[in-house]
Amino acid sequence: MSVLREFKEFAVKGNVVDLAIGIIIGAAFGKIVTSFVNDILMPPIGKLLGGFDFSNLFINLSDKSVTTLAEAKAAGIATINYGLFLNTLIDFTIVAAAVFILVRQINRLKKEPVAEAAAPTTKECPYCLNTIPLNSTRCGHCTSELK
Repeated sequence: MSVLREFKEFAVKGNVVDLAIGIIIGAAFGKIVTSFVNDILMPPIGKLLGGFDFSNLFINLSDKSVTTLAEAKAAGIATINYGLFLNTLIDFTIVAAAVFILVRQINRLKKEPVAEAAAPTTKECPYCLNTIPLNSTRCGHCTSELK
């Protein structure tokens, strides 16, 4: 019975809930980035490079001739899909940059301002070496007159 209680306490702790929310938001963000790369970023790049589709770049590993990746998949032909890999690599780069910027901003907000050193309020008596207030004209310990 205590194991269930311990698990319940662990599961409802703020850090675990925050982690779960972060994973869900991260997965949704990954889908947005994938759509951005596949649907917005890569088509203009492909058009600039002569109208080619990066997602259709592949190496045919069989002796059958196919012109598109969809044909190869329909025929059950083994392929190396380096165009899809390039899209995934660009996805990763964008997500990594976004996470880096986010973490950098969070760390910047977490930094505590460095407190400036407070101006001294005491000094040492040159005669008896006891600590006395900074504006003293006479030492309270040895009664020496200070300059």
